Amino acid sequence: MDIQTTTRTELVDITDRVRTIVKESGVEDGICVISTRHTTSGIIINENERGLRSDILEMLETLVPENKNYAHNQIDNNADAHLRAALLGNSAVLPLEDGHLVLGTWQSIFFVELDGPRNRNVNVKIIKS
Repeated sequence: MDIQTTTRTELVDITDRVRTIVKESGVEDGICVISTRHTTSGIIINENERGLRSDILEMLETLVPENKNYAHNQIDNNADAHLRAALLGNSAVLPLEDGHLVLGTWQSIFFVELDGPRNRNVNVKIIKS
């Protein structure tokens, strides 16, 4: 799945796109693996509420400030993005039951951009059980 991000850091809700891929796969029971191929992005599952999305981005800035003298910045000036990605992780695994993702009522799947804007790719792999 291709994603075009628009800002340096953002959360992109990809839940509906993943649901479509699951439906098109025809798999009834199994697992869905969602992963990003980029070292400056992440995949998370959380609530899609505007205030919480803002809080997540603020938390990342607090934990890993953008303007700090990181060693990697001598190469690309994006060390904060790599460090944030290391905290978030690059994948999520969800069960499939009766052809549907098993998500909680308030859970959404997010691609987290940490060094945008960029063209990105997310891999969605459906494994039948």
